[in-house]
Amino acid sequence: MSEYQEPIHVSSTATPRWVGIALAVLAGVSLLGIGIGWSALNHANQVEQATQTSVKQANDALAQRLAKEDEINQQLQSDLKVVTDKLNVTQADLVKARKQNHQSSVTFDKKIAGLETSVNTQLAAKANTDDVNKLNTDVTGVKTDLDATKNNLQMARSEMGTLIARNHDEIDQLRRMGTRDYYEFTVTRKAGAQKVGAVQVELKSANPKKSQFTINVLADDKSFEKKNRSVNEPIFFYTGGSHAALELVVNKVTKSSASGYLSVPKSAGSSTTAASASTSGQ
Repeated sequence: MSEYQEPIHVSSTATPRWVGIALAVLAGVSLLGIGIGWSALNHANQVEQATQTSVKQANDALAQRLAKEDEINQQLQSDLKVVTDKLNVTQADLVKARKQNHQSSVTFDKKIAGLETSVNTQLAAKANTDDVNKLNTDVTGVKTDLDATKNNLQMARSEMGTLIARNHDEIDQLRRMGTRDYYEFTVTRKAGAQKVGAVQVELKSANPKKSQFTINVLADDKSFEKKNRSVNEPIFFYTGGSHAALELVVNKVTKSSASGYLSVPKSAGSSTTAASASTSGQ
């Protein structure tokens, strides 16, 4: 064995630099991904909370609206009951008034008969012609007043409490009371819509045998048809935002015509006339 040996060299391979850079880049990308994921998760939680809040608010609003609708419904039911009770009272009052009118009519007949007997007795006892003539005049005036009152009592009343006239003389009696305006009319089928007061009336059909008719009323640019109505049956409607009802009554029908009157309250008469004048002026 030689005394002199060659030295043994051990070489080690160093880790390349790019490996460290790659690891650093991967670590950065991982951290960025984690950050983005965390941010997305937070955003999703916020959206979910906002959605839940919106749904809760919508549910609360809906509950409040349903409660309000229920309150309005209860109020309407209460108002309907009040109106129904009033209509029942009105019907009872109407029956009572008719009975009183009949009794009053009988009483006036007895008074007139007694007055005539008293007059005849006084006439037999009077020798002075002037006294007789004066007494006749006074009796005639009293009898006329009693007859007028009797006629008013004999007139039927509508559900609105208005007296229903059946002819021209009764219309004049109602007109003298001064509470309403009266417009008498005769309409024919061939003439179409005809002006009556501040409205228009169109006769559609008439059945004299059954004393029935069908008319169309035009008021405030609106029209409504009343089918198979009876003679002397009042038809009520409203115009111009008035709370007082207009009343239309047909007293007589033929195959081609209908005659009657339109009754307008004094307060509503001036407003409807003014509205009609304004419309015609335009």
